[in-house]
Amino acid sequence: MLGNFSYCNPTKLYFGEEALGNLSVELEKYGNHVALVYGGGSIKKNGIYDEVIGILNSAGKIVAEIAGVMPNPTIHKLYEGIEIARKNKVDFILAVGGGSVVDYAKALSVSIHCEEDPWEKYYARFEEPTCEVVPVGAVLTMVGTGSEMNAGAVITYPEKKLKIGHVFADEAVIPRFSILNPRYTMSLPEYQMVAGIYDLFNHISEQYFSGEDDNTSDYISEGLMKSVIHSSRIAIQTPGDYEARSNIMWTATWALNTLVSRGKSTDWMVHMLGQSVGACSNATHGMTLSAVSLPYYNMIMPYGIQKFVRFAVNVWNVSPAGKTDKQVAKEGLTAMEAWMKDLGLAMKLSEIGVTSEMLDDIVNGTLIMEGGYKVLSREDIRNVLIQAM
Repeated sequence: MLGNFSYCNPTKLYFGEEALGNLSVELEKYGNHVALVYGGGSIKKNGIYDEVIGILNSAGKIVAEIAGVMPNPTIHKLYEGIEIARKNKVDFILAVGGGSVVDYAKALSVSIHCEEDPWEKYYARFEEPTCEVVPVGAVLTMVGTGSEMNAGAVITYPEKKLKIGHVFADEAVIPRFSILNPRYTMSLPEYQMVAGIYDLFNHISEQYFSGEDDNTSDYISEGLMKSVIHSSRIAIQTPGDYEARSNIMWTATWALNTLVSRGKSTDWMVHMLGQSVGACSNATHGMTLSAVSLPYYNMIMPYGIQKFVRFAVNVWNVSPAGKTDKQVAKEGLTAMEAWMKDLGLAMKLSEIGVTSEMLDDIVNGTLIMEGGYKVLSREDIRNVLIQAM
């Protein structure tokens, strides 16, 4: 492994069917004024809300609810939450939901006591918090983002057609604890399940497709990818298979708690493309990623051919015998494409409502990242998007 790095992740995880029983113990560690953050109300239909609110009430907490957090949480929703949190003197945030809800809770945590506009400070200038950070805990109901064990928070500014993620360096932003019960994910529609599966797979691959050294992190990534490929096939056929759903949930957490990025450069361009698509179309995040992935990887493959060969052989079991490196690498991406189609992922931008009239805004809204095998130009971005249409 090349380079120097540090690794610290303070999140305490409770995993399994009895995980929620630990919430009362964790609540004792934090203040009495709690913001309960959740989405569109599905947790009220499936009973999770009643369980959580019962535990909060038993713990004597004073609860202010911030409901209606949307799949691509907006800056305006963040402003609304800040107002509620300040009015109720919130000193702890409990996020109950999927990655968007947990992302929102983290953005809220750094904004409640911030005297500046949070969009300008955190998403335009990418500064770190200089104010008190309100602690966050999470009860996860959907897998994919890994937000339950990292310091990332993605917020959308619809009028600016920008969707931006800030991965904070301050460890105080990372959830103090997260409760993961795979049963909670089983009420999700299949569309949301497969979108989350691809999101987590893409998190791994964006850390994998960089660097050329013999890196332990890449071996871990290959194991995680093989696990999610295997379990996803079972989950599609039998959505109630607990073992498959639990493996997917656990893999999603380790896909983006920064472990597999240690000692590596990373390539987050698929996410930059997907987030810009989401800002302009409000499409489901995992589907924006699936639609642009293959055109992007086909573009950068010649610049990182050996890693794509390794991906084909070690992840997709492609035999290299009698083939050129290019043939092996292409066969790996073909196997990946077949798996994606089997899951029912969006393979074209047009499938998720993107039109040619949106392309200029998507191109201009895409952040260009370094660290991968090729740094894209704006023209490269346009070409990827055209191929993805």
